[in-house]
Amino acid sequence: MNKIKMICLDIDGTLLNSEHKISRRTKEIIEIVAKEKQIPVILVSARMPKGILFLQKKLNINEPIICYSGALVMDEKANILSNCGISVLDVRQVYNFAREIGVHMSLYKDDEWYIEEIDEWAKQESEITNINPTIIGFTDLFNLWDQEKLGPNKILCMARPNKIKALDVLIKGYNSNNLNIYPSKPTYLEIMPNNVSKTSAIEILMSKYNIQRSEIIAIGDNYNDIDMIQFAGIGIAMGNAPDGVKQYADNITCSNDDDGVAEAINKYILS
Repeated sequence: MNKIKMICLDIDGTLLNSEHKISRRTKEIIEIVAKEKQIPVILVSARMPKGILFLQKKLNINEPIICYSGALVMDEKANILSNCGISVLDVRQVYNFAREIGVHMSLYKDDEWYIEEIDEWAKQESEITNINPTIIGFTDLFNLWDQEKLGPNKILCMARPNKIKALDVLIKGYNSNNLNIYPSKPTYLEIMPNNVSKTSAIEILMSKYNIQRSEIIAIGDNYNDIDMIQFAGIGIAMGNAPDGVKQYADNITCSNDDDGVAEAINKYILS
């Protein structure tokens, strides 16, 4: 087995337990590999930079981050290494579908979170991430992005499961070629550009650190983690991951409430 030189960690459902916290044991193990072993621990998430950087501080690490499931990659000094967006044409269509069904829609670009109004879903997401959104009329925002030839890195739609399923069908029926669409939980539908993935972002960092895929361990719990779990030299699924994710893993660790990340790192790196 090649020596592990990079750890790629999903955040929600993986690094964080069900209370959205990092356990003491997981924090201690990550500090050992980061400080004593000098192995970069890369946080790889669908979150925006603000939702990742405060966790880096809690872990006492300073490394590049992968945001929006690969649509935005930043180095340890906050320089942008890669930035991909969704076309305004596609965003407008998703917005029309969401309004038709009655689904909350959030837009994320760079380090900003935009909503049209505060509702139960925005409040819930704000409590989970400790981030406050910017309230703006989406028509004005679309017009601005049209002029600047820009678009968001991510669309997040939130609603009851039956509405999320209906929206998923509508969007995929309209256009699934340009968009990467997946439910991150029954009430969340996440949409990113189709030309990026967690793996494509990891490959950027492999070049930066001169690391081979066989020297990477990747740990995740959800469908958007499958590509990096398959790509890494060692791909680990959390015990709380769906069976559809576990089948692609080299091994399965404990759940996020039972220090699964710490168990995996200890087994493959520290033992």
